[in-house]
Amino acid sequence: MAKRPTSSKTKKVTGAKKAKPSKRSPAKTQSSGAAKPPGKPSWLRRIFVFCLKWSLVAAIWGMIAVGGILAWYAAGLPDVDEALAATRKPTVTLVAADGSTLATVGDVYGVTVRLKDLPPAMPHAVVATEDRRFYDHFGLDVIGLTRAFYVNFRAGHIVQGGSTVTQQVAKNLFLTPERSYKRKIQEVLLALWLEHRLSKDQILTVYLNRVYLGAGTYGVDAASRKFFGHPARDLSTYEAAMLAGLLKAPSRYNPRANPELADERARIVLHNMVRAGYLSEAEARAAEAERGKRFARGGRGTRYFVDWVMDQVWGFVSPGNRDLVVKTTLDPTLQDRAEEAITKALAGPGRKQGVSQAALVSLSPRGAVRVMVGGRDYARSQFNRAAQALRQPGSAFKPFVYLAGLEAGLTPDTVLSDSPVTIDGWSPRNFTGRYKGDMTMRQALAESINTVAVRVAAKAGYKRVVDTAKRLGLTADLDPNPSIALGTGEVTPLELTAAYAVFANGGRGVWPYGIEEIQDGDGQVLYRRSGSGPGRVVGKKHIAAMNRMLAGVVDGGTGKAAALAGRPVAGKTGTSQNYRDAWFVGYTADLVTGLWMGNDNGSPTRKVTGGGLPAQTWADYMARAHAGVAAHALPETQRPEPPKPAAQEEGGFWQRLKDVLGGGEG
Repeated sequence: MAKRPTSSKTKKVTGAKKAKPSKRSPAKTQSSGAAKPPGKPSWLRRIFVFCLKWSLVAAIWGMIAVGGILAWYAAGLPDVDEALAATRKPTVTLVAADGSTLATVGDVYGVTVRLKDLPPAMPHAVVATEDRRFYDHFGLDVIGLTRAFYVNFRAGHIVQGGSTVTQQVAKNLFLTPERSYKRKIQEVLLALWLEHRLSKDQILTVYLNRVYLGAGTYGVDAASRKFFGHPARDLSTYEAAMLAGLLKAPSRYNPRANPELADERARIVLHNMVRAGYLSEAEARAAEAERGKRFARGGRGTRYFVDWVMDQVWGFVSPGNRDLVVKTTLDPTLQDRAEEAITKALAGPGRKQGVSQAALVSLSPRGAVRVMVGGRDYARSQFNRAAQALRQPGSAFKPFVYLAGLEAGLTPDTVLSDSPVTIDGWSPRNFTGRYKGDMTMRQALAESINTVAVRVAAKAGYKRVVDTAKRLGLTADLDPNPSIALGTGEVTPLELTAAYAVFANGGRGVWPYGIEEIQDGDGQVLYRRSGSGPGRVVGKKHIAAMNRMLAGVVDGGTGKAAALAGRPVAGKTGTSQNYRDAWFVGYTADLVTGLWMGNDNGSPTRKVTGGGLPAQTWADYMARAHAGVAAHALPETQRPEPPKPAAQEEGGFWQRLKDVLGGGEG
């Protein structure tokens, strides 16, 4: 039997022997477990995983901590809705007798204005100068902050800020001025909140209505009315630039106090507006044509009166949170004339004669203060010499001595001796150092004879002299001793002038006053003066005698320089020891004015007497104050004088024959 051939495939299968696996065979390795993959060692991977894990944990806790800190700062933020409300402090507006505004005291807010009601130049000037990217940022100007950081780093100190208008609203409206990290973080949080809550125009509106612009004004409307005399809706481009310039330094760039600096700053703002694209070069030049415009300054002298009145307001009303309007007695026209007269006197003859200060008070005969000049320059010294300075009146005190003598039974024609006198070891001398012998009280007062005044005080009684002065309104402590006859006590110009008003009004006591009426902002009357004063303090007979005697001082005595053509005038000169104080206090039937000149430190003048520069300055002012006013007789002087006793007539006649030299103080 033939053999069937076997195929190679079959042969291979059947004939193959099972091979033994090698010790290094991969099959054995796989059967025993997977081999390690190529890559980093396992310990590096463990470190990486560890770091990643705890970094995530730290980040989570960091976010929790930051959130907690922000929540803590946010918890201390004010009530934003309440702060956005138009809250404000009450203001006091003082109005002169003619209805013009003298001053506004306190924080002044104008009418709330909407952005669309303002001329475009106002918001444009602010944005161009304060925050040029205002409409592009989200409340924080990253570019501005970076630039400010770089500039400050190079300078080594802070020369630029990076605050946005939104941040300024947050800071000025809601936060205190303190410098701390907490306040800065709160400022950022509030800025972001404002950007979320309000539109850009609303934020800018809040800013323009609440920002401080100097001189006590808040908001562009108040500042516009204060500096330019019209509401913000009428601002010119140049005025808008000037207000925007105030934002950098309100006091420094105040257009009233520093007009040149304000002009320079306005030019910078106009240049900023050109760079920001709000103005063309031609428009900026047209606006700049207003440069050099001067803004009316309130009379600096009225500030003495304003301060004096403000010290009294709260004694009449309790305003709470209401605005007040105080109608005062001051006459701005007379105030200006008085200031001009004093300025001229001090700058001219006063400088040569060693006089550096002056005070002047004018009253109506019933005590209304029409003028109060408390010094030559309020900006340099706020001390009110008219109402606060205690100075020796010298012979300006003698009318009270002579009035006490009249009330004690003497008469204007009582003859007394002008001769040396010694009382308790004190020997007063006349101003001239000479003596004239017998003379009437009338003549002695006109010539300001010291020895006669001392004898009158002795006859009247020193206590009576003090009581008479106090009855007429002097409140200073006065010692009842012989020297009181020569005015060695101290008085204020205001009180001394008010005491003379008793002669001018016919014998009624006067309490000087400056307030006629007080209203709240709605026009409700809270106080109205209805008349005050102690009533009659001097009899008509003695008023008639004193007015005639004091008129003689001006007609031919030491006060000749105070005479007014065609108008009855009475008054008295006064000079204290060593020429430290020089006075003239006098009156017509319509106005009572007291004027003091001297030096704050009490140093002597160069022999200035009351009959010299003070009387001349008094006449200069009073002549202008009475322009267009009809002349009136002094009270009680139109009735006939009582007949003189024969002996006194003879004594007076012989004295006039002997009177060949001037005898009194100047």
